[in-house]
Amino acid sequence: MPGIEKLPIEETLEDSPQTRSLLGVFEEDTAAISNYCTQLYQAMQRIYDAQNELSAATHLTSRLLKEYDKQRFPLGGDDEVMSSTLQQFAKVIDELSSCHAVLSTQLADAMMFPITQFKERDLKEILTLKEVFQIASDDHDTAINRYSRLSKRRDNDKVNTSAVEDVYTSRKKQHQTMMHYFCSLNTLQYKKKTALLEPLLGYMQAQISFFKLGSENLTQQWEEFLGTIGTSVQNVRREMEEEVGQMQQSIQEMERSCDPLYAPCDPDPAHSPVCRNLTRKQGYLYIRNKTGLVSSSWERQYFFTQGGNLMQQGRGEVAGGLVTDLDNCSVMAVDCDDRRFCFQVTSFDGKKVVTLQSESRKDCEEWISTINNISKRIYLSENAEELAARVNQSALEAVTPSPSFQQRHESMRPSRLGKLDEASSISSVGSEPSPALSVLSLDALVAPDTPIQFDIISPVSEENSGQSKTAAQSGRSNPFGESGDSTSEDSEDSILHQLFIVRFLGSMEVRAAESADVISETMRQILAARAIHNIFRMTESHLLVTCDCLKLIDPQTQVTRLRFPLSSVVQCSSHQDNKRLFGFVLQSASERGDSRAVCYIFESNNDGEKICDSIGLAKQIAFHSEMDRKAVEKRKEQDKAKEKQQEELSKQRQIEKDLEEQSRLIAASSRPANPPGSDGQFLVLSNSQSEDSDAGEEGKKRGESEA
Repeated sequence: MPGIEKLPIEETLEDSPQTRSLLGVFEEDTAAISNYCTQLYQAMQRIYDAQNELSAATHLTSRLLKEYDKQRFPLGGDDEVMSSTLQQFAKVIDELSSCHAVLSTQLADAMMFPITQFKERDLKEILTLKEVFQIASDDHDTAINRYSRLSKRRDNDKVNTSAVEDVYTSRKKQHQTMMHYFCSLNTLQYKKKTALLEPLLGYMQAQISFFKLGSENLTQQWEEFLGTIGTSVQNVRREMEEEVGQMQQSIQEMERSCDPLYAPCDPDPAHSPVCRNLTRKQGYLYIRNKTGLVSSSWERQYFFTQGGNLMQQGRGEVAGGLVTDLDNCSVMAVDCDDRRFCFQVTSFDGKKVVTLQSESRKDCEEWISTINNISKRIYLSENAEELAARVNQSALEAVTPSPSFQQRHESMRPSRLGKLDEASSISSVGSEPSPALSVLSLDALVAPDTPIQFDIISPVSEENSGQSKTAAQSGRSNPFGESGDSTSEDSEDSILHQLFIVRFLGSMEVRAAESADVISETMRQILAARAIHNIFRMTESHLLVTCDCLKLIDPQTQVTRLRFPLSSVVQCSSHQDNKRLFGFVLQSASERGDSRAVCYIFESNNDGEKICDSIGLAKQIAFHSEMDRKAVEKRKEQDKAKEKQQEELSKQRQIEKDLEEQSRLIAASSRPANPPGSDGQFLVLSNSQSEDSDAGEEGKKRGESEA
């Protein structure tokens, strides 16, 4: 017998949409089995009724033949030969009527009883368990909705305890009912085989016992065939009993082990600590949907992460849909007026905000850590868990509830008065030239008559501006054909993702891009020019350091002001005395085809050396990533070559098999017909071959009767 499809009892507690979809397939199969068994039962009932009618008709014929002598015929009523002959026929037909009566009894016991028992007992039990499971599932949904609507402001211990007990009771009832329902559906896959084979086995055995007419060879063959079927039925029954025992044992073990999981929150946090190294997670969450200007509603959906996307799936849906893109997003816990354990996911451009609610604080922290790891592209690395363990410290800052993402960044900005004081300190520190620069020629470092830009006006070059336009026009693609608003560079692989608050001081064109003193000389000239012209206004931006580029982002609109390719950054260093000053030299191609170097000077809230170290780390990561990418491409080319060789070998083997098959067919067509098997040999024919053989036997008998 082939393998039996089974429902996974281990996944009944999770109750995922995939499990519900698989359950729907089994329920459709059960409905098909019920419909087919009803039709088969009607057909066998007709056979049984016909056999009873045949037995009654045979008995009536025998009785009429015995009463021939009592009939008064006008002509030939005293024919004794005819009377004695009919009496002999009456005896034979009477014995035949007795055989038909025995056959009817055997059909009732061996054919009608198994299929009636399967139809009236097993299938009705499945329908009853289905109704009980549906009621338990509805009760669980009602209890979990009541628990999720618990008020945060009014802390009533009695109501909270009652809600938790209702969730525990309903979830336990649903889990146990679902496990027994799955067990019955799995058992049905075995019972349907025995329910179809046992009636046929009883029917054929009753017919063989009835037709003992001397065809011993045929009878022996049928008995051997039916014996084989009977052995197979016994094996299926034995396997069913073993499987039922294992499933019952699994149900008992899972009932004992899953008892603490029925409660929505763990009373002992030390028993199940929060795992912050996850890069994939799934489970049920509540999502807040706006129904008006100030009103909103919460909907319970099944959420899961797929690559860099957050997906959601309804209970009756086949596939999930995209919620938001998690690449370079921000996530943090938030305070909601009507819900607990809420967190907020904000896209990189700030245009889409998703508010979700989990069942417990542990689940909330795990979701925040997982989304934070995905936003940093950790899942794309080979050792994702190790890398997540090193960088997940930043996820601890996001588990503290915060009103909004904007307020968090507002608190990080310095006051305007502090900016003016810092600018004055910058000009005083930078006005004194370095002793090392006094002996250098200024024309060798900075281009003469070079204007100084004190504000961000345009992109770095026309090439970069064209790239930004192209990137803005193209959206990020996902597996479901939807497009987001993020640019193409946001979708690139970037393990490093650090954000710094900086203020732009100025930029100017330089000559010696690789000189160690060019950044210091540029700082001196820009700070001196600011002091001479009394320029104290500075443009504040967010400097984003990734493995691909440096970005200056507007903190209000989250729009990228400038994008510096990391490959074009020649060097980066900070001021010797004031460590908050730093700059970097960007070398790019101009419109005329020659190279053009520009030095950009910034002031940061943090240490400028940390920013320079972050840029150096990004260049190293980008270099190693490029080497890994080339190695992977080389490996893929080798794999493609191996696959091509394997395809050629498989094609050659297939051609050889086809040639052998053709030669075998030619040789078989030239041979005479196969001789019949010996008396002791057992042959199992297919359905079509058995029908042909039955037709040949009937033709042979018809020819003998005509002769």
